[in-house]
This record gives sequence, C-alpha cells and structure tokens, in this order.
Amino acid sequence: MAQPEFLAALLSACRAEGIHTALDTSGYASRRVAETVLPHTNLILLDIKSINPYTYKELTGVDIDRTLDMLALAANMKIPVWVRYVLLPGFTDDLHSIQALATYLRDFDNIEKVEVLPFHKAGEYKWEEVGTPYELKDVQPPPKWAVDRAQAVLNEALYKR
Repeated sequence: MAQPEFLAALLSACRAEGIHTALDTSGYASRRVAETVLPHTNLILLDIKSINPYTYKELTGVDIDRTLDMLALAANMKIPVWVRYVLLPGFTDDLHSIQALATYLRDFDNIEKVEVLPFHKAGEYKWEEVGTPYELKDVQPPPKWAVDRAQAVLNEALYKR
C-alpha cells in the first residue's frame, strides 16, 4: 500500500487476466490510498489487533481509526473481508475484548470469515539479530482452549447477523 498507484495497476492487470486478487493488510492506509486500491481487490485479509483503541495503540503505535475505516469502505464497496485476530495472552485474550470485537463485526455483512491466529514466538530471533529489545519475550503462546474459545465467540457473531 506504500505504492498505491502501482498496486492498483498490478491488481487491475491480474483481474483482467482472471486472477483472483487478495490484499493482506493491517488497514493502516489513508482513505485516498484505500479508495485507489480497493476497487481492484477481490478479497481483503484484514488484521484487527484489538477493538479496544487503547490496546490497539499500545500494540501497534497507531490509532485504530484507519483500520476500521478500511473495513467500512470495504463493506460499502461490497468487498469480502476475512478478519484476522491474533490472540496475544495478556493483551487480546480477555473474553470481554473478544466479545466486543464480535459485537462490532456483527454489523458487517461483507465479513466472510474470522480467523483467530495464536501468538507464536517464531520470529523472536529477528529482534535479537537487529539488536532491538523484544517486548513480548516473556509472553507465551495461548493454550488451544483459549484459541478455540475466541474462535467460537467470533464465529457466533457472524452467524447471528
């Protein structure tokens, strides 16, 4: 999304050849950029780190507004969305936050799927290699039951529309 005109041209060319296009994004793009790219997109894989604005900013360093705006724009354009939610123990795994996200998502009829992705430590070494402190070093992956519970709560939101 850093080069929206190029991306729009690439996606457009793919669609002209019958190639399905998908955009995997955090949604942190300006409205102008989103309006340039989304018309050429068949599917959006949208990361929503947390529906709580404070937690979202704590995890990402930016406000949630652009991400939610992209979701709304995709709904207005009738572009299917798969929401991806990382379950991060101590940050995004409390039931209240998961239920709040489910309630928020319930109003969007373009959401086809919600995927709960368990936090993992696979990329931790990268932080060490560049000499940057890894703030999640002590966080362990969530247990399977917590992932299953979050998935069930979020799936229920889709079925109650």
